[in-house]
Amino acid sequence: MKSLTGKVALVTGGSRGAGRAIAVELGKAGATVYVTGRSTKGNSTQNFPGTIDDTVSQIEEAGGKGNAVRCDHTIDSETEAVIKQIREEQGKLDILINNVWGAHDIGVNPGPFWELPLTNWDTMFTAGVRAQLATNHFAIPLLRENKESLIIHTTFWDDGKYTGQFYYDLAKNALVRMAYGLSEELKADNIAVLAVSPGFMRTELVLDHMGVDEEHWQESEDLRKSETPYYVGRAITALAMDPGVMEKTGHVLKAGNLAKEYGFTDVDGRYIPPFTM
Repeated sequence: MKSLTGKVALVTGGSRGAGRAIAVELGKAGATVYVTGRSTKGNSTQNFPGTIDDTVSQIEEAGGKGNAVRCDHTIDSETEAVIKQIREEQGKLDILINNVWGAHDIGVNPGPFWELPLTNWDTMFTAGVRAQLATNHFAIPLLRENKESLIIHTTFWDDGKYTGQFYYDLAKNALVRMAYGLSEELKADNIAVLAVSPGFMRTELVLDHMGVDEEHWQESEDLRKSETPYYVGRAITALAMDPGVMEKTGHVLKAGNLAKEYGFTDVDGRYIPPFTM
């Protein structure tokens, strides 16, 4: 496995949850990590826990290098400005983690498709799928200037099973297909493009919803098969460090399977099997 020292990474949607953990793990492995999101110190989206500044502080506490850049990825000019800043400050971009997901603002509403508001499209697709697509649009020209690069989309996938919520299912599968299509277009540039699916994560918002904290999560039966966001963070870091990652391009991979392949565990030392519904 290669070191990420000297590599430059961008993690979108890095204020909390998977994005925060991925950014921290990449920073610990040596990468200089740019972290984007809407939540900044003293101004967090809907007062959710976590900001991009908190994430960078955690990266630095672990001995890494991080840069927080406030960005609403539904606004193309802001996304483009992030890539311009990375070019000006670093001269390159090696790793892009497309994790931005604005649908946290509404959650996943239950009910059949015909009873759900059409505004679900805006949150799942405009603030989710299109936000990731736009980041690719502006970042790929910079990524193509390298001899090799990596793009990863975080998603949710369980061997094609229906997730039970129409808009969520449609959006997450669109991200899987986006990764596959880009993998075909970018093979000649030696850019690996993957989709990575975590299991049931104990994010800050999930813990709050369940009424527990990370120290007491085992008190909740519903969280029995859960994992921390650092599990997928370690999965993505292992992929970024793998010199043979190009062999996986176009695939959708589960964090649990990657843990078995690369030999890592969650932060509590546990191996959590791949999540199944």
